[in-house]
Amino acid sequence: MPLFLIVLFSFSWATLVHTRESFLQCLSLHSDINARLIYTQNSSSYSSVLELSARNARFSTPTTPKPSVIVTPSHVSHIQATINCSREHDVQIRIRSGGHDYEGLSYVSPVPFVILDLINLRSIDVDKENNTAWIQAGATIGELYYRIAEKSTTLAFPAGVCPTVGIGGHFSGGGYGMLTRKFGLAADQIIDAHLVNVDGRILDRNSMGEDLFWAIRGGGGASFGVIVAWKVKLVSVPSIVTVFTVKKTLEENATKLVHKWQSVAEKIHEDLYLRLLLKAVPSSQEGKRIIQASFTSLFLGRIDQLIALMQESFPEFGLVKEDCIEMSWIQSTLYFAGIPHNESFDILLNRTRTAFFFKGKSDYVKEPIPEIALEGLWQWFYEVEHGWFQLIFSPYGGIMDEITESETPFPHRAGNLFNIHYEVGWGEEDASTSQKHISFMRRLYKYMEPYVSKSPRAAYMNYRDLDLGSNNKGNYTSYRQASSWGLKYFKNNFNRLIHVKSMVDPQNFFRHEQSIPSLLR
Repeated sequence: MPLFLIVLFSFSWATLVHTRESFLQCLSLHSDINARLIYTQNSSSYSSVLELSARNARFSTPTTPKPSVIVTPSHVSHIQATINCSREHDVQIRIRSGGHDYEGLSYVSPVPFVILDLINLRSIDVDKENNTAWIQAGATIGELYYRIAEKSTTLAFPAGVCPTVGIGGHFSGGGYGMLTRKFGLAADQIIDAHLVNVDGRILDRNSMGEDLFWAIRGGGGASFGVIVAWKVKLVSVPSIVTVFTVKKTLEENATKLVHKWQSVAEKIHEDLYLRLLLKAVPSSQEGKRIIQASFTSLFLGRIDQLIALMQESFPEFGLVKEDCIEMSWIQSTLYFAGIPHNESFDILLNRTRTAFFFKGKSDYVKEPIPEIALEGLWQWFYEVEHGWFQLIFSPYGGIMDEITESETPFPHRAGNLFNIHYEVGWGEEDASTSQKHISFMRRLYKYMEPYVSKSPRAAYMNYRDLDLGSNNKGNYTSYRQASSWGLKYFKNNFNRLIHVKSMVDPQNFFRHEQSIPSLLR
């Protein structure tokens, strides 16, 4: 290595070490945070804490940039001190609750950074009498469902199906699941919040004002501050619900059923949520695979009611009683998470999940995809030989048609038939394997372009996709840079989000590659 590079590297390393030590000294001076809640790269538990909530293995490789410090606050004062010391010493922070973000933005940065990991802030207080709950942002969906079920068999909450997803990011990006057509998004149920702003002040709905309260319910909390807790409305469900999963192959008329599903699932009664999963599975012939359409459903009622509804709205499907299972709502959360029925509900409290390599994308569909396009789509499933690939079609309609686009920053309401979630995954990391799968996903995304929303081609913020555009330097994002993805995630709400950001964080302290930009920087 040339001498000038050695000198430059030595200077940069010394600067990083000095900044880290200054940051740590600041923390100790301005908070009572226990040293056991702080992890540096010299800490024996540093790697295990870093990896615990890292869900995409693409961003957990030896070459992935690592934080100089991980702070795991147990009190809001620790968050305040972390923000204040980060500002004082010009250290970027990344905020992590569950770590499911698709591009690793909560635990990776191209510039020196600190992770503020909310794993110790996960208390949940369910008020059965008033049908509300206060949930700290470090809790998971599974923990929330478990605590609700402890108090009631007829209260529930409309959030996602994966139990290990963190509440902080899920709620602030929208948050949909099997109850969405009946009750709306998780963000639609939020009635108060506690947030630490850039000045280190603790704000609630009243003190933050309605503009900021609007922005964090679907606009992504990490652009505006650190969400500490959410207050939400709980919803009422029957003591018994009905579920089914029916799988159809192409030989069993899957193409026509998928085509018909597109015009049924969005219009059917809002008590029925009929989701569709498309994937290739091994066939009985060695080395061969078959395309499988898996229709999975939650119905807020009993089997006989469901059969009558399906016969009226989707007779071609041929649903029979033997396909259906009655259970409680909390049992259904295990069912849709793919957890065996004989498992204890305690498994919902398990925060650990194996990280895997994957790339995800999303789309919204406003007109049924033609049969000929579906037939072309099936060919893509055979292309992924070493890994897995799936599409999830999640229906809209119901109450989602009744909430205006501007009610929250999440704009994808009336006019959408369904959302598409694309996901390709693989089991090992090397440059060629990763590039092959990511290239596959990009080509498929191009194939789907004629059949999805346009002007803009919309996307779901919680399925982060840096292909849509980013500020890859992790520094200050301009409006021009941000509009490439901001209009896709938020449509006409994007400009209002920028206005709020410019008011509450004008110097753009809270930032990442797809954070809302401030007009003042």
